[in-house]
Amino acid sequence: MIPITPRPTYFPLSDKPDTVIGSLDPDQNDLERRILEETRAHGITQRAIALFQDLILSHYRNHGRDLPWRRTTDPYRILVSEIMLQQTQVERVAGKYREFLNRFPDFASLARAPKSEILLAWQGMGYNRRAIALQKTAQRVVEEYGGRLPADVETLATFPGIGKATAAAICAYAFNMPVVYIETNIRRVFIHFFFPEKEGVRDDEILPVVERALYRENPREWYSALMDYGSVLKKRTANPNRRSASYSRQSRFEGSDRQVRGRLLALVLEEGAVTEGEAAARTGEDPGRVRRILADLAQEGFVAESDGTYTCR
Repeated sequence: MIPITPRPTYFPLSDKPDTVIGSLDPDQNDLERRILEETRAHGITQRAIALFQDLILSHYRNHGRDLPWRRTTDPYRILVSEIMLQQTQVERVAGKYREFLNRFPDFASLARAPKSEILLAWQGMGYNRRAIALQKTAQRVVEEYGGRLPADVETLATFPGIGKATAAAICAYAFNMPVVYIETNIRRVFIHFFFPEKEGVRDDEILPVVERALYRENPREWYSALMDYGSVLKKRTANPNRRSASYSRQSRFEGSDRQVRGRLLALVLEEGAVTEGEAAARTGEDPGRVRRILADLAQEGFVAESDGTYTCR
């Protein structure tokens, strides 16, 4: 295996910040070929695992992206980044992440902020429930844990908007814990290398391989490296995740209720108060559809309704 040179991986990793990575060095191409040959001929052997670690880590050290959340180990900042990254692309998160932290720099400021301010700061990210869940998590951390995020996967998984995978990611990046988990990019990498000809690959088949391959000396670096290699594969190959048993196509966004929800919520936040008729006229949407979606937003606590007028909560 390649020698490991200790260094703080939360500082810039490349001379070219936010490098677009879509190709491999010749040596890395050779490593990828050898891994695939080994797994096809002999299955998931220790040699295949060793070659895989060499490839993932060497690529990261040569081409790792300089992302703002990789420059910190602060649990609050890691939490914010992981919630933002759940359903939003890296490029969109990078700019919003800095703005959000400038406005809410710690658990206490986020916990006490008005909901309308948080939703305004979240605009452009989509899936606004994440912003509300993030505030509820901050409130719980302040009230129950003295402002310190617990370094425990099982505990974190009980917080609003944090499932097992996000809890494990937080523990890896904030506390450098040798946790085992799967998310989209990680799944893509392991299916590509270790299940090259299999359809319907289940996560319970992948997880033991993730555990075997884990670079335990520096889980923070390892999972960052896996995430970046997943981005490489997304650009270079047909999506291996289509061979996952859990694969499903994302529904169309343009013209969807999700898009209209975002536009209506943004309108209420910007104007302070709008009627159903005003909202329909401003958005150009069917009044019945606007009425239904506004009612849903009110029921879910995003806005307040009184006599057909909707305001920020």
